Amino acid sequence: MQREELQTQIDKIDEQMLALFRERIEAAKRLALCKQEEGLPVQDPARERKILARMSEQAGEELSTYAYALYSDILDMSKASQEKALHPTSPLREQIERTIEQTPRLFPESAVVACQGVEGAYSQQACDKLFSHSDILYFNSFEGVFSAVDNGLCRYGVLPLENSTAGSVNKIYDLMMKYNFHIVRSTRLKIDHNLLAKKGTKVEGVREIFSHEQAINQCGEFLRSLPNAKATVCENTAIAAQRVAESDRDDVAALSSRACAELYGLEALATSVQDRGNNYTRFICISKQPEIYPGADKTSIMMVLPHHPGALYKVLARFYSLDINLTKLESRPLPDRDFEFMFYFDLVASVYSPRFAELMAGLDGLCEAFKYLGSYSEVL
Repeated sequence: MQREELQTQIDKIDEQMLALFRERIEAAKRLALCKQEEGLPVQDPARERKILARMSEQAGEELSTYAYALYSDILDMSKASQEKALHPTSPLREQIERTIEQTPRLFPESAVVACQGVEGAYSQQACDKLFSHSDILYFNSFEGVFSAVDNGLCRYGVLPLENSTAGSVNKIYDLMMKYNFHIVRSTRLKIDHNLLAKKGTKVEGVREIFSHEQAINQCGEFLRSLPNAKATVCENTAIAAQRVAESDRDDVAALSSRACAELYGLEALATSVQDRGNNYTRFICISKQPEIYPGADKTSIMMVLPHHPGALYKVLARFYSLDINLTKLESRPLPDRDFEFMFYFDLVASVYSPRFAELMAGLDGLCEAFKYLGSYSEVL
């Protein structure tokens, strides 16, 4: 048989399979309606296991694994179509629609905003990108920012989420599991670290360098060039500059911004000492109440998945089937639960698109716990 004949044969088989797939989906929808009338749950794990076992066995040893994977996907799609037939919308989708209607058309130009650190911190610079005018309250810790928003002390909070060189700020992801909040906007800030010290200090005389852990990680190559200087972690890059300015020592320096040099009367012994020139940090703006402004095309969610094989795959397959781009996947261990994780997802899709609506209507059925963090746009 020639190649063209084989391709034609495969095309005919695909048409038959598609017709049977449609028939199966429609039958599954009718079955869901019957179960609803009888007061039975749509999902039947025992029957699903029997179907998977039967299909694997009938496929034979060579195709057993493939058949199991194929029918796992078919069953998941059947359940999704059943839920859609029974519940065309969802409480979450309705909440998102209400939020869109209730949110003002324009993002506020001014607000009371919580930031971690002191004046000159990169969080303050990110805040200045997000708001034309803001009344900033500074807190010693990231948790202080979350708490200020949660308690209504500040309408918004600005927090660093990830850096292009050093990666995710894990403390933020851990605090996300503790607090209820919504992401309403994000921005990316170009980060240039400089070695700041009191006037007259020489690089070769520096014995201790203060900075935030992320900044230290971003300047690893430069720090290795100063073997006689130890790096000491402190709460914030701006606090590091402030500590150097207030110190009575002449052998200390800080990894901080140029703005802090002027702010605290320091001079730059070395400039742009980060490992990569394209060093960016992504900041999020959070609020207690949900707000979705026009143009929102990014969404963040958190999920706790069942602790069994294929759980994450099923979620990723749902993104793929709806042609939704996933730009971030982060996992963090759950407190008091051995080897179980919270998964954080960033995805790109217009909040107004039908694909987004379908995704939001069905994701919570794939997980043990689901948390919608918000839909927003990013300020460049």
